[in-house]
Amino acid sequence: MKELEPVFKERVIEIRRVAKVVAGGKNLRFRALVVVGDEQGTVGVGIAKAAEVPDAIRKAVRKAKKNAVKISISKGTIPHEVYGKLGASKILLKPAAPGTGVIAGGAARAVLELAGIKNVLAKALGSTTAINLAQATFEALKKLRSIPEVAEMRDKKIREIIDVKPKEENTQNREGEN
Repeated sequence: MKELEPVFKERVIEIRRVAKVVAGGKNLRFRALVVVGDEQGTVGVGIAKAAEVPDAIRKAVRKAKKNAVKISISKGTIPHEVYGKLGASKILLKPAAPGTGVIAGGAARAVLELAGIKNVLAKALGSTTAINLAQATFEALKKLRSIPEVAEMRDKKIREIIDVKPKEENTQNREGEN
């Protein structure tokens, strides 16, 4: 019996014609940049080249599925602010309130949507090249940690991480006002 594997949606971000100059002229090939995700917290990015476009896309999808990772999502957004960098491309991701939507452009939007993030603010800093921006976004998402994960890493309780303090009455402030 075949194992149940997540149903991935695929999105082709970019297809480029690339050339290698050799003694006999130019070897033309196609490069595909593809993002796959199940919109439930699993996402992967793949890049591949081939002589034909469908072959390049197929290879890129296979690579994307192979390097897909599960990311931490809380209440439809990311748990904390995170920064990703690849080459000259940098991206800043911030959690957003419900109803905000995905405020991101280009390759970053595709990665975030297929990851299943519904509300997030993203700012591309530096180069906006599709390949580097997609991979920078993927790197940023891999850095995300949920509160239980952080608590476990630090050998602390969740209450200690989120710093819950009982409410104190401000009697001192009221005395000074009179």
